[in-house]
Amino acid sequence: MKYSMNGHHPKPKNVLGGELKCCCLKPLTGFYRDGYCRTGPDDLGRHTVCAVLTDEFLQFTLSKGNDLITPRPEFNFPGLKAGDRWCLCVLRWREALEAGVAPPVILEACHESALEFVSLEDLQRHAVKC
Repeated sequence: MKYSMNGHHPKPKNVLGGELKCCCLKPLTGFYRDGYCRTGPDDLGRHTVCAVLTDEFLQFTLSKGNDLITPRPEFNFPGLKAGDRWCLCVLRWREALEAGVAPPVILEACHESALEFVSLEDLQRHAVKC
C-alpha cells in the first residue's frame, strides 16, 4: 500500500476513481464491519462489491453454500433480505453475473480493487443510484 507524504494511508478509491462511499450501516457491512467495502491482506474473499441484494441472488449464493439469509447472532450477523445493501465477495458477484443473477451495485461504494476481477462495464450495467 502506498503512503502519502504525511505517513497516513490514502483514502480508499471507488471503481469510478472517487473517494469510496459507505455501502451500509444497517445492517453493518464490510469485511471490517465499518460500513465500507474496503479490503486488505486479511480479507481473502475480497468483499469489494457494494450490492443491493435480491431474492434471486440470495437463493443463488445459498445454493453455493453461503447462507446470507439465516441470522447468526453468535457472529453478530442479522441475516439479510432483498433490498439490504451488503459488501459481496467480488468473485461471488462475478459468478452470479455469469449465472445471470448478479444483484445491482452502487458504484460509488465498490472498492477500486474489484476491477481486478470484473470490468467497469459489467458493474455499470448493474449500477443503481442511491
